[in-house]
Amino acid sequence: MATEIATFAGGCFWCMVKPFDRYEGVESVISGYTGGDIPNPSYELVCTETTGHKEAVQITFDPERITYRELVDIFWKQINPTDAGGQFFDRGTSYQTAIYYHTEEQKEIAEQTKEELERSGKFDQPIATQILMAKEFYPAEEYHQDYYKKNPQHYNRYHVGSGRAHYKQEVWGEEHE
Repeated sequence: MATEIATFAGGCFWCMVKPFDRYEGVESVISGYTGGDIPNPSYELVCTETTGHKEAVQITFDPERITYRELVDIFWKQINPTDAGGQFFDRGTSYQTAIYYHTEEQKEIAEQTKEELERSGKFDQPIATQILMAKEFYPAEEYHQDYYKKNPQHYNRYHVGSGRAHYKQEVWGEEHE
């Protein structure tokens, strides 16, 4: 089986694992950092907002079972794509949204879905999510991996308390997770 990789920055990476983890064809979802130029950054360093890195997830998937387009559609429903300053109560460049493409085909799909979202009329502000060429991805510390499984109560409080759960319910009309 030939797998592919998709990389998305959607604010806090804790909230970006669970939505993808449940789909057939998703082999793994790793929390980490990408987009900057500092090698092997730590969580503490990324939080200083000096590295250029964003919190992100890297998904290994089987394109015969789930397409890149399906993954991008899932991504859009996890974020507020019009917020250029971060996501929900997490502010700063490390929490900004981006789709990191690994191939020209991924770039075309990302740009097409962004244009479709812009034209949909669902948002009254422009889409701020960037579409960028993938850079080196650095897995986050082990305690950040599968956070929703390791710390379900804290994860659920955070998911609701940050405003993400309410936003998804309000915009998409159902829980997208």
